[in-house]
Amino acid sequence: MSANLARKLIESHLVSGAMTPGAEIAIRIDQTLTQDATGTLVMQELEALALDRARTEVSVQYVDHNLLQTDEKNAEDHEYLRTAAQRFGLWFSKAGNGVSHPTHMQRFGIPGKTLAGSDSHTPAAGSLGMLAIGVGGLEVALAISGRPLHLRMPRVWGVRLEGELPQWCSAKDVILEMLRRHGVSGGINRIIEYHGPGLSGLSAMDRHVIANMGAELGATTTVFPSDAAVRAFLREEGRESDWVELTADPDAEYDIEDTIDLSTLEPLIAKPSSPGNVVPVREVAGTDIAQAVIGSSANPGLRDFAIAAAMVAGRQTVPQVSFDVNPSSREILTDLTEMGAVTGLVIAGARIHQAGCLGCIGMGQAPAVGRNSLRTMPRNFPGRSGTREDSVWLCSPETAAASALTGVITDPREWARTVHMDYPKLDLPTRASVNTTMLVAPLDPELARQVRPVKGPNISSLPPLTPLPERIEAPVLLKVGDNVSTDEISPAGARALPFRSNIPTLAMFTFTQIDDTYPARAQHVSESGHLLVAGENYGQGSSREHAAITPRYLGLRAVIAKSFARIHWQNLANFGVLALEFEDPADYDGIDRDDFLRLDNLGDIAHRTSLRVLDMSKETTFTVRHRLSPRQVRDVLAGGLIPRLAQSE
Repeated sequence: MSANLARKLIESHLVSGAMTPGAEIAIRIDQTLTQDATGTLVMQELEALALDRARTEVSVQYVDHNLLQTDEKNAEDHEYLRTAAQRFGLWFSKAGNGVSHPTHMQRFGIPGKTLAGSDSHTPAAGSLGMLAIGVGGLEVALAISGRPLHLRMPRVWGVRLEGELPQWCSAKDVILEMLRRHGVSGGINRIIEYHGPGLSGLSAMDRHVIANMGAELGATTTVFPSDAAVRAFLREEGRESDWVELTADPDAEYDIEDTIDLSTLEPLIAKPSSPGNVVPVREVAGTDIAQAVIGSSANPGLRDFAIAAAMVAGRQTVPQVSFDVNPSSREILTDLTEMGAVTGLVIAGARIHQAGCLGCIGMGQAPAVGRNSLRTMPRNFPGRSGTREDSVWLCSPETAAASALTGVITDPREWARTVHMDYPKLDLPTRASVNTTMLVAPLDPELARQVRPVKGPNISSLPPLTPLPERIEAPVLLKVGDNVSTDEISPAGARALPFRSNIPTLAMFTFTQIDDTYPARAQHVSESGHLLVAGENYGQGSSREHAAITPRYLGLRAVIAKSFARIHWQNLANFGVLALEFEDPADYDGIDRDDFLRLDNLGDIAHRTSLRVLDMSKETTFTVRHRLSPRQVRDVLAGGLIPRLAQSE
């Protein structure tokens, strides 16, 4: 079979395993990316692994999520991350320098390299022809220490792009079209590889938009070729010497094939509260809004802000709408300022925020209850905005800007006809305002060994992880439905995020989006432990391993689900939680909350994938199975990856 680009990238980094879909493989990791909401645990894990110095080509710690400093907690985390980066030989990107994904793309991304990141949107770097995969923090810690990354070999899904985007449509509408067609689980166990003549009209940053939100499809990653568009981007960043051409073979074959004619697309929008709930903007036009936010890693390019600035220039957003602009990097904020676009945005009523994730992770900009918020962000899971009963819609910058000017959801094509405006011709700079002063380089190894990471009182250590018992006899403390996200397991927002380094306190927020009695009930049965039952695609969304650690801290020993999202499934194994799937999904209906279940002979799961479960409350049995590799079985039996590594040393 002629090679597609994804298989070429994997083969060039393959350490072990056969490249057969579903088989476990291990790949060498060149670069890592961590951010502050997940990075503090990574640094604690590096301490637990007794790492002396990073063994990757490049590892970078970004501060882009927990930027609001309403008390001392986030500032303490930032200092811990800075000093830990010094100790372990990582680059450090200071608060306000930018969102990790576009900033990494600007400064460190290199075609052909592998990147593991403790953020589910790490695949955005696939826009440069990289193999970039979002994973749990512990796997990033292992990659930093020089160990390979293990994953199931995905199938490669070739998406051929034809035609050219019409005016008032942009890259966001391409990925929303993918979500409209395939939903939030359509990419599970797949790599999406875009190819075809339609690529010629998409810049590297346009591709970033599409690759970033491949995570919302559940895809392992997204890959684009490294072609003239990537070369132009690296030239703009003063790094053309890092460019190398990488493409699929001319007659490359794919495991799954799809085609999008870009010329047929129209402005799209994802309704609350799922990225897969996509409809044409025209179908919901006229709906009142109270907020429009432009920015985040899902629309991070200079074009995304410049188009909004051009639309609002000389106009004023309506009084009832908060028009928020989150520059995605300091470099882009500088370029916008030099273009005069910032002045135009401010005059039009925009609130200019610092470069960072902010409202995307619920750190500020939380909307009012019952009021619609339009955002160019990647996710609209319930409560992610920081408001528990929120109403968040996902759209392009064009749709957001037009709606901010009218006060209702507005198709930008209709707005343009009304105001007699042609699609703006943007005069973007050919050289970016490169400024590396907020990137702190790794220390010399001898100096690094003298650094002791500074831990404030809000920074705890990893909790002890005990081995999996031979028998689990415990209550089902919670039963949840399909597509439960990690935002619903371990909430985002300004109330919870400052405790990312404090597992005992953060645990008290676990599942409170769904059932605020869960933490107290879990503590009540902590000695016996407990179980969870879930529907399809359990644990979708963010890579945050807190969604595995805090339930584990509260006594969770096993989750029985119809199916799991990839990253969360791996995170559960990393922290000693047994992930089981119903052999017959209909058995899900026969289990109720508070049923007592019994699983026997768990020490034998290395030799069998099917287990019988006794529902002691109903005196019935059903069959479940696990998909754990022998390596993962050893981790789960030991109580987690760190205890297992400690046993082997």
